[in-house]
Amino acid sequence: MNFEVSRKRMVAELVKRGITDQRVLGAMQSIPRHIFVEEAMAAQAYSDSSLPIGEKQTISQPYTVAKMTEMLKLTGRERVLELGTGSGYQAAVLATLADKVCTVERIRPLALKARRALDSLRLLNVNLKIGDGTEGWPEEGPFDAILVTAGSPQVPQCLIDQLAPGGRLVIPVGDRQDQTLTLVVKDQDGQVTRQETEDCRFVKLIGRHGWSDEA
Repeated sequence: MNFEVSRKRMVAELVKRGITDQRVLGAMQSIPRHIFVEEAMAAQAYSDSSLPIGEKQTISQPYTVAKMTEMLKLTGRERVLELGTGSGYQAAVLATLADKVCTVERIRPLALKARRALDSLRLLNVNLKIGDGTEGWPEEGPFDAILVTAGSPQVPQCLIDQLAPGGRLVIPVGDRQDQTLTLVVKDQDGQVTRQETEDCRFVKLIGRHGWSDEA
């Protein structure tokens, strides 16, 4: 299978769906999504769909990755926090667009697989740790951008606290089945505004400040 051609088709579809940030489109073109899925699913890697990655988790569909990344408005100088490393694909996209990425995954086998995939691409500006992502990573903050890749019942205050002045936080908020992509912006004076954008569906954000269990 010609993965480069498949990536070009994927990016063309992202443009049709309204993604306009050329840096985001370039990142989606450059990162080989097929190395972040199981080998048996490599042929489906560039379809606009989520795919299972084990441990009851999924890799988000390309449009969702592009949309959430675009909402962060990265310029290349930012420190970014990602919560829910999963396969590592979203972290890889962020790593091509920001100065440093800190990513947290609570499921050890996924974290180890993601680390191997990221290392294979020599993305040395990604720090990964295993832990409760709902608590963020305060030791590495504050962050210019925070991206949460699982659905939360609310926006955890601790994440807002770790957002730098002028920072942007993108998080799916809703119930256990359906959420709305929510953009939180902190201005230079520390005032916070929230904007709901579009409906989405993510796996649950499990942890102290998210959902309490897998039920």
